[in-house]
Amino acid sequence: MSQSLLLISSSKAGDTPYLSHALSWMKSLILPGSRWLFIPYAGVSISYDDYHRKVADALESLDVELDSAHHLSDPASALDQYDGVLVGGGNTFHLLHELYHHNLVAALRERVGNGMKYIGWSAGSNVAGHSIRTTNDMPIIQPPSFDALGLVPFQINPHYLDYQPPGHHGETREQRLLEFTCVDPLMPVVGIQEGTALKRQGDALVLMGDKTGYLFQGSTQKQSLEPGADLSRLL
Repeated sequence: MSQSLLLISSSKAGDTPYLSHALSWMKSLILPGSRWLFIPYAGVSISYDDYHRKVADALESLDVELDSAHHLSDPASALDQYDGVLVGGGNTFHLLHELYHHNLVAALRERVGNGMKYIGWSAGSNVAGHSIRTTNDMPIIQPPSFDALGLVPFQINPHYLDYQPPGHHGETREQRLLEFTCVDPLMPVVGIQEGTALKRQGDALVLMGDKTGYLFQGSTQKQSLEPGADLSRLL
């Protein structure tokens, strides 16, 4: 059964309301009256109840029934009851730690592989990749492994921005990702800017939005990916 994934760089684009820039993309996956499970574990400085409410309010126009995993005693065993999962942003390390704690890594990998739809943003997109080794987040907690869901066979870097403030001497995002490719030259990394997303439908992968994406692999410099680019070769 073909996989349906929407991996969004960020919850906001510019000054737009929360998730509003992605609603038209989500609408193609979230059918009216469908039942979805929200996974709030990336939220650290927000309560899970508040996070659930925030997302439900943002998706009100989509006519979706949205439960939250933190209300379930065994969310992994409940996945069969849902048409899809929404995995929110926040801290990637905390998210992956909790996914392992609740036995959701293997369960999500199996269910999404068998056709359950998956929408993530920021950290929720990061964990859809091969591992979380290209997250931007601070490792505030140690998950059992950096290995993630592997719903796409490459690394993802959300919020990609290659900006260095004047007088700042730390590495740019480009430099950090090139360090990754020096260590693991065979593993591609796709950097997606805010306001963009990756959409997978079966064996097809497309860059959504109106901004350029970037591909890092091996010792070569970053390769620009035009808006709407067909990236199916990465699958």
